[in-house]
Amino acid sequence: MVRTEGLRRLAPALTILGLAGVYYGSARIGLLEQVVISGAVVTPLWPPTGISLSCLLLLGLWTWPGIALGALAVVATVSPLDLTVLGIMAGNTLAPVCAFLMLRRVGFRTALDRLRDGVALVALGAFAGMLISATLGTGMLLLKGALPGGGFWRTWVAWWVGDAMGILVITPLLLVCRSFRWPRGVPGYRWAEAAALLVVTVAVTVIAIRSELSLLFLVFPVIVWAALRFQLAGAAPCVLLVSVLVIRAATARTGPFQGQSLLEAMVNLQALNASAALTALLLSAIVTEQNAIRRKVEQACSELAEVVDRLAPGESRRRWPPDGDPT
Repeated sequence: MVRTEGLRRLAPALTILGLAGVYYGSARIGLLEQVVISGAVVTPLWPPTGISLSCLLLLGLWTWPGIALGALAVVATVSPLDLTVLGIMAGNTLAPVCAFLMLRRVGFRTALDRLRDGVALVALGAFAGMLISATLGTGMLLLKGALPGGGFWRTWVAWWVGDAMGILVITPLLLVCRSFRWPRGVPGYRWAEAAALLVVTVAVTVIAIRSELSLLFLVFPVIVWAALRFQLAGAAPCVLLVSVLVIRAATARTGPFQGQSLLEAMVNLQALNASAALTALLLSAIVTEQNAIRRKVEQACSELAEVVDRLAPGESRRRWPPDGDPT
């Protein structure tokens, strides 16, 4: 009993340290595809923002010190520790915290089973919340003199989009994983369809990024397929696969990005990533919401049939529509 009580007291501290470690590890992965814009290091997809917001939504606001520790460790490895580093750390911490507070204010549900939840995650979690980290981070670099005045807006946009993409791509995937339960009694053809979806996603994306033609639009039918048939559980992994493969092509400037400047490649890349993530998230939310409505209607019909059976036994089992009714 004493040992169990001690572990319970240590659990919050261990959770915070664990979050800091995951934040740092995901940041190192994100920095593998880093680009330099106007002297500032940014990434097309910043996973720590998605991980941070997911932890806040699933565990609570008390986990914010883990975000701060992770952000401090990451920024300290990129540049010497000074007030600029502390400002960037503050921005990277405040952005997901403010996004979480705004989502909680509007009644966001982590199941993402309503269209309003998908819209809230996009508008408040990604687009509005990440304005804070981009503004503070870029502003600190400008004050330090590490960023020329003419490069402020280009760096700001790249920073904001990278953080927002972390929310749009990583957060839905983690929220799905949190509520995922291994399905039972699923027909074999559904497993075959899921495997085919995975193979087709990789194949279509590889073809699109290796061709010099502008074929990146080919990924959208696959994402629509995933959202319609498997909702967010299928669409979120597909978007992550597409984003990772396309980011590698854009940073190397191969395939459809060949011959483009860094800025042009980043604009095209983020337009594709944002469109793919929005399509998957919102379409999945619409389908999930419609399925929930259908189940409620079926349940109401079943309950009504039970009432009819009690009032007039056998009436609910009569043939419907009645004989002679062409409809």
